[in-house]
Amino acid sequence: MVGRAVMLSNGEMLVGLNEHGLVHDFYYPYIGQENLTTARSVHHMIGVWVNGVFSWIDDGSWHVSVDFESDALVSSITAEHKELGVRLLLSDFVDSQYNAFCRRIRIENLTDHVIEPRIFMHQVFQISNDGRADTVLYVPSGNYLFDYKGRCSLLIHARDSNHQPFDQFSVGNYGVEGKEGTYRDAEDGELSGNLVEHGGVDSVLRCCLKLEPFASDYVDYWVIASHAQHDAESIHKKFMKDGLSTRLDTTRSWWRNWLSIADQHINATDDSYKPLFKKSLMIVKSHIDKRGGIIASCDSSIYNYGRDYYSYVWPRDGALTMLTMIDLGYYEESRNFFEFCVDTIHPDGYMMHKYQPDRSIGSTWHPLMHFNHPELAIQEDETATVIYAIGKYQQASGDIDFVTKIYESLIAPASNFMARFIDAETGLPHATYDLWEEKFATHTYTVAVTVAALKEAARLADLLHRSEESRHWREAANQISDNMKQLFDQERGVYRKSQLLLSDGTIEYNNTVDSSSAYGVWFFDESRFNSDALRQAMSTTERMLCNVTPSGGAIRYENDNYFLKQTQYLGNPWIICTLWLAQYYARTGRQNQTREILDWTKAHITASGMLAEQVDPIDGTQVGVSPLVWSHAEFVNTILLLNKYR
Repeated sequence: MVGRAVMLSNGEMLVGLNEHGLVHDFYYPYIGQENLTTARSVHHMIGVWVNGVFSWIDDGSWHVSVDFESDALVSSITAEHKELGVRLLLSDFVDSQYNAFCRRIRIENLTDHVIEPRIFMHQVFQISNDGRADTVLYVPSGNYLFDYKGRCSLLIHARDSNHQPFDQFSVGNYGVEGKEGTYRDAEDGELSGNLVEHGGVDSVLRCCLKLEPFASDYVDYWVIASHAQHDAESIHKKFMKDGLSTRLDTTRSWWRNWLSIADQHINATDDSYKPLFKKSLMIVKSHIDKRGGIIASCDSSIYNYGRDYYSYVWPRDGALTMLTMIDLGYYEESRNFFEFCVDTIHPDGYMMHKYQPDRSIGSTWHPLMHFNHPELAIQEDETATVIYAIGKYQQASGDIDFVTKIYESLIAPASNFMARFIDAETGLPHATYDLWEEKFATHTYTVAVTVAALKEAARLADLLHRSEESRHWREAANQISDNMKQLFDQERGVYRKSQLLLSDGTIEYNNTVDSSSAYGVWFFDESRFNSDALRQAMSTTERMLCNVTPSGGAIRYENDNYFLKQTQYLGNPWIICTLWLAQYYARTGRQNQTREILDWTKAHITASGMLAEQVDPIDGTQVGVSPLVWSHAEFVNTILLLNKYR
C-alpha cells in the first residue's frame, strides 16, 4: 500500500501528494469529505520537454525525493532527470488565508549549454460524483482555466518569473468514450488549444523557459477553490499582484506561529525526536477541519484495498487526539471538536459510530440486532472518551464558561446515558462494539474509559453546583469500578478482552490478550496503576503481544487478521499499540525502553515522516493508511510522557 508523502492543509482544503510529489488527493470544502480528484486512477501530473524529448516525472526516469519542511506545511521536493539535464525543486503549500493550492517550481539547467525547457502542468479534477458532469474551459479575460460543477469552482493558472502567463493550454475528456485524457496531448511538446469540454474532463497548461548553462528560473502555479467564479477571480487577482513569494512567506509564518503554542514542549524534546514531533503536530493539524471534525486519515489509497476511506470523524479518535492537543495548549481546536460533538450526539445521549465532517452520519458495519434482540450500533467508548476529554480540557484551560455552554447539550445527556446503560446482572456497561469496531460485548477498555468519563462528569457537575447529577454519576462510576474484577483472568494474569451477558443469564468470556485492555486500565484509572493486577496484565501483554514478529513492535491482540498477509504470525505490529507500551515504560521510570520504542517508530516512518496504521511483520513496510492521525498523536503523547517523567 502506498500512502501520502505530504499533506498540505488550511482547515478547508487538504491536498495530498504522493511519492512522486504529485497531487493525488484534493479535498474541498471539508477536510476529508469531497475528494475532487480521481484518486483511484490517474493523478495530476507534471511533464517536462527538452530538445524534443518529453518525460512525466513519475515515468521511472526521474530521481525524486519528497519531504516537507520541519516547521511549516510546505513541501520540499526534488526531481532530477539526468538525460534531460534538468532538476525541479518544488515548494508546495495550501495558502493559510485563501483556499488555494500553490506550487513554486524552480527549474535548474544541469548542462553547460542553453536549453529551452517546457513545463506542463496537468489537472484531472472530478467534482461530480460520477465524473460525468464537470466542465472545464479557458477564460480569456482572466487568462486562466476554469473547472467547475455547481457551487464548486476551481481556477487554474501558471506563469513564469517575468509574470508571463502560460503560453499554451488544452482541455478535453478524461476517462470517457475511450479517451485516456488530454495529458497525452502534451507528449509532443505542443498543446492543441481546445477551449472547452464537459463530462469527465482534464486539462494541461504549458510554460516555456530559456535557461543559460547551469542557470535556473521558476514557474508559479496555483489552483484556487471557491463556491463561485467571481470569488475565485478576486483571489486570483490578488495572487497576480502579490506573487507566490508573498503567499509562501505568509503561510510559513502562520505555521511557525501555530507551532509556537507548543514551544515549551518542543524545546524540552530531545533533538533526535524533535523533527518528527513537530511534523506529527502539523500532520494532526492538517486533518482538523475548521468546523471541528478531526479526520482519521485523508489517504484515499486505502480505497483501492478496502470498501471505504478512513476520511471520517470517529469521536474516539478525535477525543484521544484532542487529549494530546490539550496537553500542548491547543484549546481552540478542542472547543471546535466538542461543538462538533454537540451537533452530532444522538438525542438519547450517545455518539454514533462515525460521522462525515459536515456532521452527517458516516457509514457503518454495525447491525442493530444481536441474538434476535435490538441493540445499539455504537461503541460506548466513543461517548465516554469525548466526556473524559472535556474534563481534561477544563482542567488544563480553567474554562468553566465553555463547560457551562455545552453542559446541557452534551455533558449531561452523555453522562446520563452511560449511568443508565448498565446490566443489572453484572453491574457493568451493557455490550457495545469495541474500540477496534469488531466485537460486540462488554470490553475492558470500554469499561475503564466509561468509569473515567463518569468521574470527570461528576467533577464538572460539582463545579456547576449540580450536586444531584454529580452524586448520580459518581455512584454509577463507583458501581462499575467495583465490578471490574469480573474482567480479570486470574489464570492468565491479564485483563480479559471482554465478556458478554447472554439472554439466559450466563456469561461468555473472551480471554484474548488485547493491548487495549491493560492500556485502558492504566491510562484511565490512576487508582489501579500500581496494582498487582495491572502489573501482571502488563507483563502478560508484553510477553504475548510485543516483539512476536521479526519487525518488532506490538500487535493489537492475538490472532488479529486485519490486513494480515503473513498468516504465520498473530498479527501486524501497530504503531499506536507499540507506543502505548512506550508510554507505560515512561510512566514506570523505564525511559531507555521508551526511547527504544521511539527509535523503532522513527525507523518505520516514510522519508517525509509519515506514520502508518500498521507495519508488515517481516519487512516492516507500512500497512494501512499513511498518515494515520492517531499514530502521530500517540507519538506526540509518548514524547510528552517521556519529558514529564524523565
